[in-house]
Amino acid sequence: MASLELYSKGANVWIPDPDAVWVSALLLQDYSPGEKHLLLQLSNGKEVNYPVASPSDLPPLGNPDILEGENDLTALSFLHEPAVLHNLRVRFLDYSSIYTYCGIVLVAINPYDQLPIYGEEVIDAYSGQDMADMEPHIFSVAEEAYRTMTREEKNQSIIISGESGSGKTVSAKFTMRYFAVVGGAAQQTSVEERVLASNPIMESIGNAKTTRNDNSSRFGKYIEIGFGRKGDIIAANMRTYLLEKSRVVFQASAERNYHIFYQLCASRELPEMRALKLDGPERFRYTSQGGEIHIPGTDDLSDLERTRNAFTILGVQPDQQMELFRILAAVLHLGNVNIQASGRSSDRSYIDADDRSLAVFSKLLGVEGPQMAHWLCQRRLAVGGEMLVKPMSGQQAVEARDALAKHIYGQLFTWTVQRLNSALRTQGRQSKSFIGVLDIYGFETFDRNSFEQFCINYANEKLQQQFNRHVFHLEQEEYVREELAWSRIEFSDNQQCINLIEGQLGLFDLLDEECRMPKGSDESWVRKLYDQHLTSKPHPHFRKPRMSNSAFIILHFADMVQYECDGFLDKNRDTVFEELINILKASQSELVAELFQQQGNVSSVANGSVRSGKRAREHKLTVGFQFRQSLQMLMDTLNSTTPHYVRCIKPNDLKEPFLFDPRRTVQQLRACGVLETIRISAAGYPSRWTYEEFFSRYRLLLRGSQSQEQAQASCRQTLPELIPDPDQYCFGKTKVFFRAGQVALLERLRAERLRVAAVIIQGRVRGWLARIRYTRICWATVTIQRYCRGALARRLALTLRYTKAALVIQKTYRMVVVRQLFLMIRQATIIIQAFTRGTLERRRYRLLVAEQAAVLLQARVRGWLARQAYRRVRAAVVYMQCCVRRRAARRALLKLKTEARSVERYRELNKGMEVKLMQLQLRADQEGRKSAALRETLHAEREATGAELEALRATIQKLESQKQEKPQPCPVISEREVEERRRAEEKAAQDILQLTQELQALQREKDNFCKEREDLSALLLEQEKAQEEHVQQAVSQASAALRAELDEERRKYQGLLREFTRLEQRYDNLREMSLLTECTKGHRRTDSTQSLSLEHPSPTLLSPHSLTPLSSSPLPSAFPSPEEVRRVSVTSPSFERKTSVWSSETPMDQLMEKMDVAKDPAVKMKGEDLAHAYDAVRVANKFLESQLRGQRNQREEELEALRWQLSQAISGSSSAEQRQELQELLEAREQECVRLRRELKELKNTVSLRRLLTQVLPSDFTPETSSCPSRPKPATVTGLLECRKRDETKLIKNLITDIRVDSALSLPPGLPASVLFLCVRHADCSGDQTHTRSLCSAAVTAMKAALKKHSNDVDMTALWLKNGCLLHDLLTQHSPKQTLDSDKLVPLTTDLSVLIRALSNLCIQAYQQLLSITEKRLQNIIVPALLESETIPGLSGSAVKLGTSRKRAGSDPRTVGGDAPTMGLVLRELGALHTALSHQALPPTQMEQAFHQLTYLISASAFNSLLLRKDMCCWSRGMQIRYNVSLLEEWLRSRGLQAGGAVATLEPLIQAVQLLQAGKKSEADAQALVQTCTALSSQQIVKILTLYTPSSDLDERVTLNFIRTVQGLLKGRSDGQPPQLLMDVRRVFPVTFPYLPPPVLHAEQLVIPDSLKISFLRRA
Repeated sequence: MASLELYSKGANVWIPDPDAVWVSALLLQDYSPGEKHLLLQLSNGKEVNYPVASPSDLPPLGNPDILEGENDLTALSFLHEPAVLHNLRVRFLDYSSIYTYCGIVLVAINPYDQLPIYGEEVIDAYSGQDMADMEPHIFSVAEEAYRTMTREEKNQSIIISGESGSGKTVSAKFTMRYFAVVGGAAQQTSVEERVLASNPIMESIGNAKTTRNDNSSRFGKYIEIGFGRKGDIIAANMRTYLLEKSRVVFQASAERNYHIFYQLCASRELPEMRALKLDGPERFRYTSQGGEIHIPGTDDLSDLERTRNAFTILGVQPDQQMELFRILAAVLHLGNVNIQASGRSSDRSYIDADDRSLAVFSKLLGVEGPQMAHWLCQRRLAVGGEMLVKPMSGQQAVEARDALAKHIYGQLFTWTVQRLNSALRTQGRQSKSFIGVLDIYGFETFDRNSFEQFCINYANEKLQQQFNRHVFHLEQEEYVREELAWSRIEFSDNQQCINLIEGQLGLFDLLDEECRMPKGSDESWVRKLYDQHLTSKPHPHFRKPRMSNSAFIILHFADMVQYECDGFLDKNRDTVFEELINILKASQSELVAELFQQQGNVSSVANGSVRSGKRAREHKLTVGFQFRQSLQMLMDTLNSTTPHYVRCIKPNDLKEPFLFDPRRTVQQLRACGVLETIRISAAGYPSRWTYEEFFSRYRLLLRGSQSQEQAQASCRQTLPELIPDPDQYCFGKTKVFFRAGQVALLERLRAERLRVAAVIIQGRVRGWLARIRYTRICWATVTIQRYCRGALARRLALTLRYTKAALVIQKTYRMVVVRQLFLMIRQATIIIQAFTRGTLERRRYRLLVAEQAAVLLQARVRGWLARQAYRRVRAAVVYMQCCVRRRAARRALLKLKTEARSVERYRELNKGMEVKLMQLQLRADQEGRKSAALRETLHAEREATGAELEALRATIQKLESQKQEKPQPCPVISEREVEERRRAEEKAAQDILQLTQELQALQREKDNFCKEREDLSALLLEQEKAQEEHVQQAVSQASAALRAELDEERRKYQGLLREFTRLEQRYDNLREMSLLTECTKGHRRTDSTQSLSLEHPSPTLLSPHSLTPLSSSPLPSAFPSPEEVRRVSVTSPSFERKTSVWSSETPMDQLMEKMDVAKDPAVKMKGEDLAHAYDAVRVANKFLESQLRGQRNQREEELEALRWQLSQAISGSSSAEQRQELQELLEAREQECVRLRRELKELKNTVSLRRLLTQVLPSDFTPETSSCPSRPKPATVTGLLECRKRDETKLIKNLITDIRVDSALSLPPGLPASVLFLCVRHADCSGDQTHTRSLCSAAVTAMKAALKKHSNDVDMTALWLKNGCLLHDLLTQHSPKQTLDSDKLVPLTTDLSVLIRALSNLCIQAYQQLLSITEKRLQNIIVPALLESETIPGLSGSAVKLGTSRKRAGSDPRTVGGDAPTMGLVLRELGALHTALSHQALPPTQMEQAFHQLTYLISASAFNSLLLRKDMCCWSRGMQIRYNVSLLEEWLRSRGLQAGGAVATLEPLIQAVQLLQAGKKSEADAQALVQTCTALSSQQIVKILTLYTPSSDLDERVTLNFIRTVQGLLKGRSDGQPPQLLMDVRRVFPVTFPYLPPPVLHAEQLVIPDSLKISFLRRA
């Protein structure tokens, strides 16, 4: 019990509650010893009186708020059940953290939801990290076990327990997956794949649906994963315990049988499954009893396919799989066999001869149906030495049938486990150590408990005892290591309960004895239990129920369980009749016979026994005896290993995600031993601090020296004064230990000391403020007094002056005196008024000034608030506009894409418009011609009419003149002539009017035609413009898509090249091993520089004939052709005899020990391993070629479709300029596609089989000389270097292979490549194409060897990267394709395209090796330098978290001193790479790409570690990290590397640090965080806020309301971030090498030093 001083007003306590188990309450008054009640206030505000009979009845105290959500339960100040329950609830519900440490135990709560915390990026983040530094995780426990195994070379065990539905199987699967990834190097091997493949098989045959879990494991298993010397998985073994065979024949309500039965029924329609005669699961008795046929969210058909694939991976052939499925189907049909009762008293039974189920069962198992029907209803007895056959009743026959079904399934389960174990073993390699994963059932208690629960709880008793002793042992080790004067810790041991079960005359002994009795029964066994453990020797852990005589109660460590005795004897016997077994032994099925023939004369089978005629052998081995034996073996194994514990908790029975039921959780915590760990820790010194941490936290309580070096002395001097009881603490070598509650007492003292200090500071500050105010008041008073006294003095002086003047004047003029007196009084009054008004005005002025200042402040504040509101509104409006415009743009994009695809419609539309335009043009021309004809006609008519009018006028004038000349009366014109004349005039007028109207109509029609023509022309121009825009947009989109696909293909290609390099290295290792074997047998090994066949014994090896496959190699006896190896290994059964020519028959002990190969004959090693390796490489290459071929075909189809669209668009356009531009664009895209196809062809040639298996040089590089019928005439080029054929090997050796590092680094950049190019150029100009190809091939091979030789040297790798790129650019520059555009360069006559592709691959390989070297150097220093190093001294000095240092078994000891990695070390590594690249004068783009990849690695590694480490998520640490990142940014900018995206990759880490430093209280802070952290996903932001830990008392935790506010704001943000929590550390950006044509080379320009020793080259 904690100190009574802690029960003061304001303290938090826990009181029991029937619903929530424990609720928090606030103490309203101090507690004094002797009080009988505590006045408490509950969380709902209700006040209650809590009864306290004695101080021991006081409620448990609550922990400080700073410990809320602690990731280790043992770090709590008060260790008790309510604190543990509350901490788990807070982490599970508020922080969504399902893992919590409890000392050495990992508590895992099943979330019933899919969480993104198990990806490969999470495995990378936990790999190699210390358990104490990372957040709790199942991967952390696995990493701790793996590191302890590799470091201490000691076997490990991970014990995973919990009740059904708590997630044990999932935890075990993730643990094995972690080992498969970490122990499988860069990729999974066959062993890791087999280990993971065993999971679906065991789940199918060993898991079933229960009321608590849809995928419950109905057996226990212990998987031993064996590791080799290098930490790689080489073998595995599985042991199983207590399979629940009764489930095969009986299932409770709402439960299912094993999954495999339902999977077979679901696949009954498959062709190969029709022979099993299966039906729906509801038609079989063994699968329909529970009423649950289907599991929501589960597909039985796909699960069976997964199971079959797993069998295939483990080497089980398809025909053997079908045999297994036939046996399982036979079990289902056996359950449908109808057994009928007969006889007068139903003491007999029989089976119909035409029973369909029995016939199918017999056919599937290959047994005789009549015999099976006979012995299912009969049994054989031995009476007086004679054998009698006795019929069985119907019930007995049904029990015999069910016993047979269980026995068959048990044998099949055992065979499957043995088959898996044989597949998981490896030949020839011995496991150096192993890690065992125990997935075993937890403590179980149901309404009705039987034999299975009894065995399960017995196993948990044994495990709990082992767990308690291990925890106690660790506590003792800690105390011994710290040299504490400690006394023995008392803890509750459950040995009495174990003795009750397994001891002499215990429950198992009496049960086995009763099973051996002829007429033993469950009732008699229970009576014996009562007599032995209640009457004669009462046992404290055994009780009898009050209302039952057929049950008993055992007080287990976790709970009191009542067991019903019905069925105990039958389940313990688990017998099956020998006659049925003999029938199965004679089965025609090989697998069935194998299952039962292995029994031989042993009567025990499958955890049971065979009932024969001899009773002496009837019950030799019972299930309980076998279970005790296997459990004892398991305990021996666990005791010989270092255990790690995982306790799985089921939070609720409804299987709802993130629903916490405190009653169910407490029940499991009591059952799984977590609280026992708390009790053992609380019994000793649970709180332990290092002296430095204690000094930093409680410095203000300590006396004496305040330096960090004197921390231990200060602690030892002051603690006795703080804690008077010396039993409450203890001093160790490096730590100070406290009992439970003492840390809370120290916290109270610290808070009191801080409160007193705060009061003193407040008093001094308030006194200072009062003195300042008093001084100001005094100054104001003195000032007022001074002004008043001055006014009075001046008034007195004036009075005296006026009095004197009055006396002088009064002597003469009395009248003047009176007047002067009046004037004086008036003047005095005016002066007084002036002073008074001045004082009032000044006072008013001061008030106005203060008022104006307040108004100004208000205006500024309101303006600032208005601007803030405006900015938020504007940001929201801009965001909404962006969303709306983006949506509109997407719709427009879809519409434009649709329109761009329908080019044919535009073509038809344009065609119709052109036809219409032509018709309108023809019609307009016709109307124009008609109009011209009408105008001509009108003109002629007008002329005729005019002429006629003129003639008439002339006649009239003539007549008038005649009339005037002759006045005699003229003859009278007849009326007829007048009428005719009038009619002619009217007709002429009508014709003129009609012609005028027609002319006007034609003019209007012409105008309409012109207007329509203009409209059509404008419409056509608009359509042409729109079509042009659509085509350009489609072309740009297609170009962008092609570029994106090209980048993706480049990334895949480089990844495949990386994999090919690994495969090539593995092949070289195997070949070197074979060559070493041959060398040890026949001759001594040559120099190491010649081991790669770079210096050939004769120049003929470089001839075209020497580049043929290895069958024509001059060294056939040293290493045979891989094709011959493959042919022999595939077709010949006696491969070892045929390979005896080139294989060694003596073991190489030293070499095998060095290479970690078992000491088997070398013949077997080379024959089998090399053949398997070659077959694996061949299959992988074929798979890669098929993938590349499919991708190339797809790209060609897309290219053809794009070309067709462009041609359609071009044909629909009438503009010649547009057609020309589109044609140029199409040609550019075609060139790009040609380049893409060339790269694909490079990849195909790179992964070709001949390139992999050729010993000297690939034959594809050098075609036959006869294949070139004609050679071009050699060109004359000067300034070259001549290398004769006999000097070729010498040139390669001196220039590449044997060049010293110092000499190579002193050369000018690219000198070896320049020399090689001039030699190749000379050989090409001389017309010797064979020499040209051989020289280039030798150079490429030598550069590859040089890269392998200097695989850890940055400078040499950069050198060969430079030379490879330069040689590639030179050969490309002088290739025939490139020299077509240049008249100055003479092209090469030799086709070196294949070698140019090889050089391209070599450049990529060198670039990847360069990054790999730097990444290896940076991998282990990124997190310590960027996150842990304190570059700003003193910033994190006070940021010591209230808690305890966690020390586990096997953890690496923390180094107190030593040189920790800093940012300077990181910058030095980056500087070394930059110096190497700059020294070789590599292009800036390559340097930018390299540092872009490295900064991404740095950012991703640091960011992932930040998300998984709670101690890093604080304000002070964020300041340190931000400063470290700024150093890296400054370094990158100082070297001009920010343009390539290197700085941009640091943005997630920078924003995460800003999130740690920003305010996290108000809604405005939440909006600012969401707007700032654009590079972080929603999950990452919430994770950082959840992990945020206050670094001091002045800081506060992030409230849940704030986190919910941030989540609400993040929901409206469609940032497109990936769903995973961590960044992908393995992401690789594709590299591109820009083509930079170098200047023309001449031999006179090169300065070749004499140290190269290549003076044999002649200038030509």
